[in-house]
Formats: sequence, structure tokens, C-alpha cells
Amino acid sequence: MTYESRLPYDPARIRAAAVYCSDGRIGEHFDDFLQNGLGLPRYDRVALPGGPACLAGHHEAHLEEKGVVDELQFLVEVHGLKRIVLVAHQGCAFYATRLKLGEPRLELVQRADLVRAAAFVHKVTGLDRIEAYFARTNADARSIHFEAVPV
Repeated sequence: MTYESRLPYDPARIRAAAVYCSDGRIGEHFDDFLQNGLGLPRYDRVALPGGPACLAGHHEAHLEEKGVVDELQFLVEVHGLKRIVLVAHQGCAFYATRLKLGEPRLELVQRADLVRAAAFVHKVTGLDRIEAYFARTNADARSIHFEAVPV
């Protein structure tokens, strides 16, 4: 099979990356938020279960941490990153399954992890522009909204 995208190609880099969960149910929401909410078209993506959770010092994510750190350092060096966005989301299966957390503690740990992950990303990349957000479903469970988490 061959497929040709009808989207135009733009080789310019925007020098930003996002680290978020690979949960396919909200992948389009992440794209919408990052591209339209934050104005980051063509951002570099680092997606894996739990997203930035692996950068918060959890023993259960030690191997993932090494891989993501390597990827971020590569992107800073080769793509010239200046900005990194970390996004966690409500009801993340990584936290519920691998870390065995339930609500309301789950969200509290996720928010604290975003702060820890931001400090760690700064340490390993030297970048100062690191932002964090928490995504949650609205009360009607029909849409997702993103809340800034102070780091």
C-alpha cells in the first residue's frame, strides 16, 4: 500500500517538544492543545505510557526514564529545542496499573510528578522553558480541558 499525505511539508523547526501519554483516546486532544492552544505546530513528540511519569523518579519507570532522557538530550542538541511541554491526564492507566494508585491520590501524585519531572528535565537538558499541564475530561465527559500546573 502507498499513501501520499495531502498536507504540505514545512521543514522549519519550531524548537519545542512535548512529553505525554501514548493513550490513543486523547492523542488528537493533545495535538489540538499543543498546536492551537499553545501555538506549537509541528512540535516534536515523545509519547509513552504515563508520559512524564517516567521523569519523576519512579522505580517502576527506571528503564523508560533512561530512554526519554536520551531522546530529550538528542532533540535539544540536534533539533535545537528551547521549550518542553509535559502533559499528564486524568485516569492514566500507567498510574492506576503500574503504580497501583487510585483516585483521589492518583491526580495528586500526577500533579506532583509534573513538578518533579520539570525539575529533572531542566537538570538533564539545561533548558529553562519547561511547562506542565494536566488534562481532564469535562463534567459531561465529552471534551478535554487542559490546566496549567505551576512548575
